[in-house]
Amino acid sequence: MKAFIQLTISFFAAGFLVGCGEEISHEKARQTGFVFCGQAGPSTFNPQLVDSGITSETLSSQLFDTLLTLDSTTYQPQPSIAESWEVNDSGTEYIFKLKQNVSFQTTPWFTPSRPLNAQDVVFSFRRIVDPSHPFHMVGGGRYPWFSGIDFQNLIADVIALDDETVKFVLNKPHNSFLSNIATSHAVIHSKEYANQLLLSDELQRIDSHPVGTGPFYLDDYQVNDLVRLKRHDHYWAGAAIMRQVVFDISHRGTGTLAKLLRNECDVLTSPRSSQIPTIEAHEELTLTVKPAMNISYIAVDTEHPALSDVRVRRALNHAINRKNILDSVYYGTGSNAYSVLPENSWAYNGDTVQVRYDRNYAIALLREAGFADGLTLNMLVPLEPRSYNPSPLKTAELIQANLAEIGITLNLLTDDRLSGHEHEIDLYLTGWIADTGEPDNFLRPLLSCDSERVGLNMSSWCDPDFDFLLDLALEVETPRYRINLYKQAQNILNSEFPVIPLNHGMQFQAHDSSLEGFKMSPFNAQPFDNVERVR
Repeated sequence: MKAFIQLTISFFAAGFLVGCGEEISHEKARQTGFVFCGQAGPSTFNPQLVDSGITSETLSSQLFDTLLTLDSTTYQPQPSIAESWEVNDSGTEYIFKLKQNVSFQTTPWFTPSRPLNAQDVVFSFRRIVDPSHPFHMVGGGRYPWFSGIDFQNLIADVIALDDETVKFVLNKPHNSFLSNIATSHAVIHSKEYANQLLLSDELQRIDSHPVGTGPFYLDDYQVNDLVRLKRHDHYWAGAAIMRQVVFDISHRGTGTLAKLLRNECDVLTSPRSSQIPTIEAHEELTLTVKPAMNISYIAVDTEHPALSDVRVRRALNHAINRKNILDSVYYGTGSNAYSVLPENSWAYNGDTVQVRYDRNYAIALLREAGFADGLTLNMLVPLEPRSYNPSPLKTAELIQANLAEIGITLNLLTDDRLSGHEHEIDLYLTGWIADTGEPDNFLRPLLSCDSERVGLNMSSWCDPDFDFLLDLALEVETPRYRINLYKQAQNILNSEFPVIPLNHGMQFQAHDSSLEGFKMSPFNAQPFDNVERVR
């Protein structure tokens, strides 16, 4: 999950690339590659169709390329398969010059006859924004990440000027446009492959049997067991060093840390903070730690009769002991959140006055709101550890104890036992991993009116003044004006509390010390093309 309940896209067995159910042979995989574990299985292989999870966070950069990428230090866009770009004076037209001889993958289901060109770029983005596009409704017609940033209303047109040049026409200037098309969601598909699927009337295979230009192609998928990628030998940046990568997505038998310690996998992403000392104690393991752009928070259903009162939402905020969560769940590796934005955001505006632990004030707010006799609420709790929350259930139990101290009974509903209780959720323990360094990438998907209208804003909160500030910040060019606008937006959130910020986490990855060449980013996993086994 990011900010939304993870929606599982159902595919029929015929739509998936399904293997024979063989178990992972770790020793066999180690001879030519490595095994990666720590994430749940995919619901699709198209990153355009999801807002989070293994597809966008790890698989995307292995299977696909994007026009631009984000520098892991400056967070600024840099060339990828677009080698250069120019912008008109009004900031509404962007022209990209594409690299030549970028090859699509050859797979058992598709053999390309040409390299990538501008038509592939046009196809990939028009699918998202044009409801009449033949592939728009494939996979359900939902593009949650793009809907969250109102991308469909930003793009007026995407035009191929020639084979190597593509133009984007925007409805208005947009300071985050380049960063947004550099994310792992903005991938480029093959139009030639799409045309083949149109002729065979198998449109859904574009998402279950992907074809991209990335360093690896999909070779095998066994539901709830593994995803196997093989090397794309004609990758434009040079063939990957390793010939295969296997993703262990099974949950049978031992846990992921035990698999790492027993050499059943080579890489573990987002280990629990409590596991860090064990990992550090093993000399054969390497632990990589990097600051991340993320937030753990509680989304509040503002349409709930009691929670529609801002005094109750403020009471919840003041009742939570964030330092206790930090000590017990993050083991000192994260930081308390005093804003939705993390401290490494250039627009950060932490508020230690409004966002603080004050149990007596929380009790007074509840009494003033008419709930002196108590209140009962239900909170949905995910089970999968993420970089923003290494142990969601433990976090939820600490919050449950905090709220009990002010007279609120909190029932915990875990996402594996949700059936039949979907309409009883009042609070959502969740979080967000940024895809860009832009403040808009946090604020708009989580809390804008557009996001609320398309059902992605879990708080059901809409404030036109808040949206006005976000829109204006995307159009003005002066940095100090933009910072001021985003600080005003954060002031609104720290007054209304449609979401309650909790903590920021670090990004951890543990891997066998025989492997080198991993590239870390504060956003998503980077291509594994330079990973090699050195001993």
